[in-house]
Amino acid sequence: MAHPDDVDFGAAGTVAGWTDRGIEVVYLMVTDGDAGGFDDGITRAEMGVLRREEQRAAAKCVGVSDVRWLGYPDGRVEATLELRRDIARVIRQVRPDRVLMPSPERNYERIYPSHPDHRAVGSAALDAVYPDARNPYAFPELLADEGLGAWTAREVWFTGGPTANHYVDITERFDRKVNALRAHASQTGHMGDELPEMLRGWLTGNAAAAGLPAGRLAESFQVIDTA
Repeated sequence: MAHPDDVDFGAAGTVAGWTDRGIEVVYLMVTDGDAGGFDDGITRAEMGVLRREEQRAAAKCVGVSDVRWLGYPDGRVEATLELRRDIARVIRQVRPDRVLMPSPERNYERIYPSHPDHRAVGSAALDAVYPDARNPYAFPELLADEGLGAWTAREVWFTGGPTANHYVDITERFDRKVNALRAHASQTGHMGDELPEMLRGWLTGNAAAAGLPAGRLAESFQVIDTA
């Protein structure tokens, strides 16, 4: 994901369901989120440190203990070859079956998921899944210098994009999603009771689109076969 809290807004309930079933989940954050927050009394360097701590706390709410960072500057991410290589490196290290990432497409119905950092990370991450991580001749230094052999991730899950083809019922894990987002106090502390109400609005709409019964809550994704 591009920033701390992105995974929690988009998929914390789904991630909690994965870890509950014994699936190992690793987070990779491209930036420290140092351009976020609302407190002018905190330096940007301090904000980056704080947001790392918040993301680790949020991860624990949904059963994730392995959180990794690339340290790119918040607000200035581009889908460069360097970023593709850095993500491909982690894919080869972790060897995942599934990679969750921001959609590289702009969502005109809900503009907030379409932050330029999100789209850049989605584009670079998809290229890292295909073709980079699976091609032993792409970024050959990963194998020659680091011993990281090629790896094929079988599927990609986009979050925040304009197209959804898969929904996950998170009704029983909604409180854990809220707790994960409250852990990002520098970003959500001012929202109070508005946070769960806002989330319920989004998630109720997703559940309706999925044809779930009234009262259910769902996260939405576009799932792509990349095997």
